[in-house]
Amino acid sequence: MEQPAFQYDPAVPEPSVVPAAARTLVIDLEGALLRSELLMEALFSGPGRMLARFGAGGRAGMAALTDVLARARIDYAHLPYDPDVLNQALAARARGWQIYLVAGRFAQHAAAIAAHLGFDGVVSPADLAAGGLPFDRAAIERIDTRNRSRASLKTWVKALRVYQYAKNTLVFVPALTAHQMNLPTLGYALLAFLAFSACASGAYLMNDLLDLAADRQHPTKRHRALAAGDLPISSALSAIPALWLFAVVASLCISPLFLGVLGAYLVTTIVYSLVLKRKMLVDVVTLAGLYTLRIVAGAVGVGVVLSEWLLIFSLFVFTSLALIKRFSELSMREGAGLADPSNRDYRITDLHVIAAMAAASAMNAVTVFSLYVSSSAVMPLYSRPWMLWLVNPLLLYWFGRALMMAHRRQMPDDPILYAFRDGPSRITVAAMICIMLAAM
Repeated sequence: MEQPAFQYDPAVPEPSVVPAAARTLVIDLEGALLRSELLMEALFSGPGRMLARFGAGGRAGMAALTDVLARARIDYAHLPYDPDVLNQALAARARGWQIYLVAGRFAQHAAAIAAHLGFDGVVSPADLAAGGLPFDRAAIERIDTRNRSRASLKTWVKALRVYQYAKNTLVFVPALTAHQMNLPTLGYALLAFLAFSACASGAYLMNDLLDLAADRQHPTKRHRALAAGDLPISSALSAIPALWLFAVVASLCISPLFLGVLGAYLVTTIVYSLVLKRKMLVDVVTLAGLYTLRIVAGAVGVGVVLSEWLLIFSLFVFTSLALIKRFSELSMREGAGLADPSNRDYRITDLHVIAAMAAASAMNAVTVFSLYVSSSAVMPLYSRPWMLWLVNPLLLYWFGRALMMAHRRQMPDDPILYAFRDGPSRITVAAMICIMLAAM
């Protein structure tokens, strides 16, 4: 049987089309999106500027400090955001979702972060719990606190810059050059090495805290543990006094004079981090002095008289290495097409002058060594001092190679660490040591 044709009946209401509720993704700013603490980010966005504002405000108390931090200038573009959370936000945005941040403090900073990332706004945890939201409460998905594990041992090793401990082997130099190779002397030198390493690690953490903003804009330093958000700022603040306390205890086991030298090293390092590293050439002289201070500490620690020849030779060597370090940094920036560094008083156009000064200082070091071999001071220590002349061509080769590698942008920032990693440099240093041992 044929079915009757459908006829429109105005008495029957048409089915209504209900639009799907707009979905909303809410993300906790701290603990989920931001791999850091907003309070600490505000505090270390410019510590000197923060203290100046706090002091100029003439007010005391936590409220005044909070007000100062709320007006801190944070570089929102380079904060350590969680990449997985950002990817989820981008996927939600592609599906047409709204995106809101959840922030319980520093609403201005949270709003600026939301605007920078293209999100729709910010809500407080209280509003999220009580209602009154600018979106449908029944159609939300939330990304709250991530299950972040504590910083791994690898992260701490990276943050403490254990690889930089190679520099602290300089405390063994006075004992070796004075031919004091007995067990007690080497034991004191080892304790001095540990004290300097702990002190330096604390200083490195402090320097990274003060340089957070600059490091995050650097092509390689942005991977440092604090800059990348791998290590919480609060953990670093707890580790610094612990490291320095260990250094003090180890120093007192050697002598009060050694503690004084270590204290001078730490004070100079702090002043360098705060002020001196931003002064042209003052930073180079300071770095050379800090390297030489390790040798002075080694002499004090093992109780040997520091040779003036060794002292002068060290100053020229480390001045050259500090200049090569600056040359390498500027050369890298030139190769990457970056602008002049913002936290250093150097320009890329200074490269040729810095290279000339580094070469001149290296040649002065070779001259001082030649004068030492020709002097009467070498006779009591070496039975065959004429063999020491063989060290000169090796010194010329190594300094020349270091300059060439820096010019070719094949050297990391620190030439001393480069010497430990570079095969030809290791062979050259081993040959010099063998010559000096044969000359005894």
